[in-house]
Amino acid sequence: MKIHERTILNGRVVIVTGAGRGIGRAEALECGRQGAAVVVSDLDEAVATEVVDQIRSEGGRAVASVGDVSDTMVADALVTRAVAEFGQLDALVNNAGFVSDRTVAKMSDDEWDSVLRVHLRGHFTCTRAACRYWKESERTGRLVHTTSASGILGNFGQSNYGTAKAGIAAFSTIVAMEMARYQVTSNAIAPSAITRLTEDLLPDEEMREHERAAEEHGFDFFAPENIAPLVAYLCSADSGHISGKVFGVQGDSIELYQPFTSVAEITAGNRRWRPSELDGRIDDLFSDACVQAGPENMMARMRYGILST
Repeated sequence: MKIHERTILNGRVVIVTGAGRGIGRAEALECGRQGAAVVVSDLDEAVATEVVDQIRSEGGRAVASVGDVSDTMVADALVTRAVAEFGQLDALVNNAGFVSDRTVAKMSDDEWDSVLRVHLRGHFTCTRAACRYWKESERTGRLVHTTSASGILGNFGQSNYGTAKAGIAAFSTIVAMEMARYQVTSNAIAPSAITRLTEDLLPDEEMREHERAAEEHGFDFFAPENIAPLVAYLCSADSGHISGKVFGVQGDSIELYQPFTSVAEITAGNRRWRPSELDGRIDDLFSDACVQAGPENMMARMRYGILST
């Protein structure tokens, strides 16, 4: 698809991290198709270059930037590169990450640290660099972060990944408050798609069923390309009134997540609680709120499966 006049990112410059494959690749390509100059960031130079070449072949502008975004120097260099190549920075899409699933009792220190470093620290370092640029240059900006249903709802075997993703949702909300005075917005998406990170999690029969449904309907619900339109919109000038929000996105569906909200209360009547009287009374919270007291699989409540990245 060639760039045409009726696009929403004409004249804008966007950084996309983890843009060599999967959702990040789709986001970078869509931003390019919508008129943005794109800095394609990835650890793998070969795949980053392929994305750059495709954007250019479609009439767009793009450059590759290689490195680990959890490294402060790499993150700072991303913003510097965007400004040096294209004169400005208008939006940052934080997407880079990976999974290393293990139950908490079996998880190693490195499996914990490495996942939190890339996801959570990587979001921080890149966001800080972009926010410093926007404050100093007095330009408006757009931040799009990547959380996950695993962080919002929880998922078995993903304590490291889910913790990082929950932190990203909170981080996005806080940055939205801090940067509001500078006309910088900060939002997060919780995408569901079949990518290199998730395809091995699907049983063969479910994968075959997915492929049959995609062929029958002519629409691949869990294609990573379905995530990109919302991201492009959140990078645009049109989305300036939206900030501090978390969106679920998959297929043709866009959802809005509500933050943690108090749903029930018990009081002791203007005195301190006695521990012994909480037995029984505490259960009133669960019955009033229609919430079960024990652990539950919140992912099972998702509207569209559990393919979360």
